[in-house]
Amino acid sequence: MTSETSGLKLKNWAAIKNPPYPAEGAGNQTFSSYTLFGIVLGGPLFLIIYFRLSLLFYPFLLPLGLPIFAGYFYLSSKYSAPYNNKVQLPGRKIEEYIIIQDSSLAIYSNRNKIPMELFFENYFDGKIDLRGDALEILESRHDWASFEFTMGQFKFFLTQWIPETLVHSKKQDEEQVRDHYDRGDDFYAAFLGPRMVYTSGIISDQNKCETLEEMQDNKLKLVCERMRMKEGERHLDIGCGWGTLVAYAAKHYGVDSTGITLGRNQTQFGNNRIKEFGVDGQQARIKCMDYRDIPRSPKYHKITCLEMAEHVGVRLFTTFLEQVRDMLEDDGLFFLQIAGLRRTWQYEDFIWGLFMAKYIFPGADASCPLGWVIDKLEVSGFEIQSVDTIGVHYSGTIWRWYQNWLKNKDTITAKYGKRWYR
Repeated sequence: MTSETSGLKLKNWAAIKNPPYPAEGAGNQTFSSYTLFGIVLGGPLFLIIYFRLSLLFYPFLLPLGLPIFAGYFYLSSKYSAPYNNKVQLPGRKIEEYIIIQDSSLAIYSNRNKIPMELFFENYFDGKIDLRGDALEILESRHDWASFEFTMGQFKFFLTQWIPETLVHSKKQDEEQVRDHYDRGDDFYAAFLGPRMVYTSGIISDQNKCETLEEMQDNKLKLVCERMRMKEGERHLDIGCGWGTLVAYAAKHYGVDSTGITLGRNQTQFGNNRIKEFGVDGQQARIKCMDYRDIPRSPKYHKITCLEMAEHVGVRLFTTFLEQVRDMLEDDGLFFLQIAGLRRTWQYEDFIWGLFMAKYIFPGADASCPLGWVIDKLEVSGFEIQSVDTIGVHYSGTIWRWYQNWLKNKDTITAKYGKRWYR
């Protein structure tokens, strides 16, 4: 695929898997909040006028706004046209991408696109197979899949996502983390590689195809340099995962480093990693605890939080940031890395967001746009010193995770099975 045949200028970096069809779907640029609220509030009023009821009934009819809201989103996601999309898709039949093995899905043929949620759920169930490499097929997803909401996603959103977003209790967070991340270190090592870092790496040169380990080393160094870590300073890593940053910072920068995680496996692995790095247990350690239970003293000179704050949740996000500020020395620094949605959203973003909440990062409802995060930081008393958007770096990281997974797929699926439910 070239820029001439795709319809727009394409990236040609050696560092990433360059997307052949960077298509954009319908989203907020054609969405009207005024129309939505008008329908939600006006629907019950219409019923009162139509059936000649008293206005006293209006509060009792307001719950009808929920199905009206769902219906509006469904119709908008199904029929809204893409905004200013210049990408020329191949225009192939759906059969050239996927093999449908269930007769109940037979309506999705030729150019009749299948909703993405129906595709991945039935793929997981073995009712759909792929004609070729998964990444290549998903790169062409706009040619064979639609991004309309389905009943399965409405059900998940109402019965699981909303309750979990509202609660975020210690018990809920603990169960989600341990059910997910204590699955087995070998499962994660199969795609994370020896560094065992489950966050984006950093590309140092777009013209080089660095290894995953080089990209993660770039990121570890960047974090420590940005934080101006110095020997003897106290460093806290909230949501430390398998403890690689803690071990790295203690070894290479001489800080007294503490990592916090809810994962039992991660705690054991991280403390072993510290020993592997030749760091004394008095200088660095991993503790298994909820972030809300971190002692407020002694204060820390440097605090890092890489892609854990999403799991704090929208409701508790400001409280979390205020806690971090309270734990910092007056001249301390805070490094926050967030994986969030773009502000110029598309319906596809919500489809994948719910997919991630169900299968990849349960409880990460604070995956919000950059502006929202910055606002919360400033409201909590932080002064923003620098901001970087690293989406393309994440693309390169995930590409390498995918390559690792393909190498180890047979071994892992033989042990864990082809589908795992939380």
